[in-house]
Amino acid sequence: MKFEHTSGGFTLPGESGQEKLTLELAKKWGADVIRDSDGTQLSDEILNAGYDIYSTICIIRDHNAWAKEHPECLQQSFLSTEPVIAAEEPLTVKPMAGFFDEQFKINDRPEALRYWQVWDRTANKLLPADTWQWDAAAGTVTVASPVPFHAYTVSFLAWRTWEEINMYNHVTNSWTSEHLLPVDPRTKEAQDFLYDWLKNWCETHPRTNVVRFTSMFYNFVWIWGSDKRNQNLFTDWGSYDFTVSEKALDDFAAQYGYTLTAEDFINKGSLQVTHMPPTAHKRDYMEFTQQFVAGYGKKLVDLVHSYGKRAYVFYDDSWVGVEPYGPHFKEFGFDGVIKCVFSGYEVRMCAGVDAPVHELRFHPYLFPVGLGGAPTFALGGNPTRDAAEYWNHVRRALLRAKIDRIGLGGYLHLLNDFPDFVEYIADISDEFRAIKELHTHGAVATLPLTVAVLHSWGSLRPWTLSGHFHETYMHTLIHINEALAGLPVNVKFINFDDVKNGVPDDVDVIINAGRAGSAWSGGDAWQDETLVAALNKWVYNGGVLLGVEEPSAVSGYGDTFRMARILGVDEDTGARVCHGRWPVQEEPVDGLIPDGATLKTHDHLYMTDGGTRVLAEVDGTPAIAAHAFGKGRGVYMAGFEYSPVNARMLLNLLLWAKGLPLNSDWLTTDPETEAAWFPADKTLVVINNSTQKKSTVVKTPDGDIAVDLDGLETKILPQN
Repeated sequence: MKFEHTSGGFTLPGESGQEKLTLELAKKWGADVIRDSDGTQLSDEILNAGYDIYSTICIIRDHNAWAKEHPECLQQSFLSTEPVIAAEEPLTVKPMAGFFDEQFKINDRPEALRYWQVWDRTANKLLPADTWQWDAAAGTVTVASPVPFHAYTVSFLAWRTWEEINMYNHVTNSWTSEHLLPVDPRTKEAQDFLYDWLKNWCETHPRTNVVRFTSMFYNFVWIWGSDKRNQNLFTDWGSYDFTVSEKALDDFAAQYGYTLTAEDFINKGSLQVTHMPPTAHKRDYMEFTQQFVAGYGKKLVDLVHSYGKRAYVFYDDSWVGVEPYGPHFKEFGFDGVIKCVFSGYEVRMCAGVDAPVHELRFHPYLFPVGLGGAPTFALGGNPTRDAAEYWNHVRRALLRAKIDRIGLGGYLHLLNDFPDFVEYIADISDEFRAIKELHTHGAVATLPLTVAVLHSWGSLRPWTLSGHFHETYMHTLIHINEALAGLPVNVKFINFDDVKNGVPDDVDVIINAGRAGSAWSGGDAWQDETLVAALNKWVYNGGVLLGVEEPSAVSGYGDTFRMARILGVDEDTGARVCHGRWPVQEEPVDGLIPDGATLKTHDHLYMTDGGTRVLAEVDGTPAIAAHAFGKGRGVYMAGFEYSPVNARMLLNLLLWAKGLPLNSDWLTTDPETEAAWFPADKTLVVINNSTQKKSTVVKTPDGDIAVDLDGLETKILPQN
């Protein structure tokens, strides 16, 4: 379906030297805003062309002259060596061995050495400070009398000497400019400098309407190694490891009454990865950091406002401490939030933030190569194909939640060689504005079904699993979130305290999914008997618990899954190899599993009793099972991987579990197609999630509607 060309709600990256192209594309794509990007500038011709102007700033970088005069104000991180086995004594360890020395430099100031630690990892013991010695000249730590053949690690503070996004851009785009140093605004000196810098910046950028903070102060954690065979040592988009400093640790101790140690961050070498349940110390440190980021951040936002400019925050890169769903986000006073997206769940993550304006930055970014290193706007690249793949995910979520703006970023000159991409963006820009217009008139219809996703983070971090789909695809819950992002159901996110304190009355289904011990399954939270009893009671009174992969898994109890007696399925970790097994006999539900759906299972699953109904099996092992309990039921899925057809399978399972018809209104007969009904406009939107032509039928209260769709097509059908 060809959409009428409209304008507005589009942010175009401009580029000095590309004025003609910039202004031509602004008209073609319906842009009302032109922005700069990292490494580009806007000329006077662009600035004076009558468009609103976004200016991108990363407040903590591009201050090298000042940073070199104040090296104590650089950002830091705790690092730890790989375990080194003491084959002889004394044991000598080089702390920087294996780390990228252009990114890190050892901080051995006396203030920092207080926080260094040496561990005997074999015995899991911290060595007293007087049993090891740091040699600054040699760059080594020596343990004079190690236990023979025990493994030791050194945890230490390190300055970060290359801001990570600048580092990535240098490597990706072959930049040769000076490496940018990251400034830590913890000290008064840094705060005063950055405030004065921003004041001057506002005064010298009179044409800027919106200051786009990228994001605030602290980057997601990205630790590089010295060996290119394994250069990406650690990445976590939600980690707080890069916020640490001696001052932060000292201030924390003064406020909370106890002292954090290197081990609180290093965690036996695993670091405090977001995919694992947070410790009490980590929660305290996160709250402490959020208070600081919001407090100082508000001063900067207020300064921007004092010049009559709006302030948006980019919900990526240096967003740590900002936490858009946290208790302090409103304190900033941001006028808008921007999220880069590859997937549907990222759209929903942006749309739900309490902010006046919600904007998506689409991919692919206008760089020669993409995040994975493959060519994009370069020889061998196919950016139109990539954009279509991302749009296919994003569009599903756009039908379910209102987004105000879309845009791109990067180098506009790269488009000269990709005219088909230019045409494709023009088409989906008009399509976006048509969908947005429907949302402005009223909410999209949803089925009478509310689903609550239960994990350690709950409503603090809804939808996200700390990263993009292509980085966290291995986690089952991200596939479930991606499916839910485009389904016509209401979605909440709750944590384990929420269950103990009372599940919201409107929740029909609770989903707990993930690997044992993860933040998504819950780990040690399931040792709490009050949690188990509360959830048992909720199901007994009519709720539905959907467990996927290793839900409620924790060791130390008779059942591996603490909710096994509700789910009807458990996992044998080896203790039940001598026990009998209930036979796996499939009792399918007609229409539950669409043609083309894929089922997952894994070894060692068994049914808890003869009341478990196996809805689907794979190689004699349950793939989907159900178990009645009181007025409610448990449902178990051994795994789930997102696809359009599997998303319909998940919806079918949710409907069936709650006793709702599988052919409810506004659903399509072909599972690779989806429909959305906008009651205020009496308008039906039908999309094809496959590349093949489809003929589908939409069930409505007034009768069936047949729709033919080309591959990936969207049709907007008024029903007046």
